[in-house]
Amino acid sequence: MRADARRNRERIIEAARETFSAQGVDAPLSAVARRAGVGMATLYRRFPTRAALVEAAFAEQLSVCASAFEEALADPDPGRGLYVLLEKVCTTQVTDRGFGSAFMTRFPDALDHGQERALAEEGLRRLVQRAREAGQLRDDFDPADITLLLLAHAGLAGQPRDTALAASRRLLAYLFQAFRSEEWGPLPPPAPLTLTEVGAAG
Repeated sequence: MRADARRNRERIIEAARETFSAQGVDAPLSAVARRAGVGMATLYRRFPTRAALVEAAFAEQLSVCASAFEEALADPDPGRGLYVLLEKVCTTQVTDRGFGSAFMTRFPDALDHGQERALAEEGLRRLVQRAREAGQLRDDFDPADITLLLLAHAGLAGQPRDTALAASRRLLAYLFQAFRSEEWGPLPPPAPLTLTEVGAAG
């Protein structure tokens, strides 16, 4: 690839990451091209489909997710490893709207080339099994409850960053206490949320 073509590709990827993170993966591709300083024809030459652009934009985050799973599995305290992993995933979900929607729901085909989803599910299964065997999770806990957590948590992504992070920490602590076989500790302080935000999110 020529140097100018490579620079254009890098600019497009960076612009896509910023645009998708702020607006979600449904953001207009014209906004990506504008931010990158290229025309639509150049964008489509490098990335013929939206899915291809989403995959390129979030390749680094997928690698980070894989490392987070490895760190969680290596933690000698299974419950702590699972909680730290969920904290990282939830933080990403509320601070990087594009990656959250790409990884969880909107573009599974684009992000499954390396079987990332299958690896994530297997990693969660192993983490849950370790924590259950250590007596740290309820007997009736199921890995599907983590999906339920993330679906419930996704609604926080539209809130201002500081509010979203505070609410994320508290919601995760609430739900993780419900998952555990014994009380885990005090909750983080509440986020500054009112019923107004519920109407705005709808």
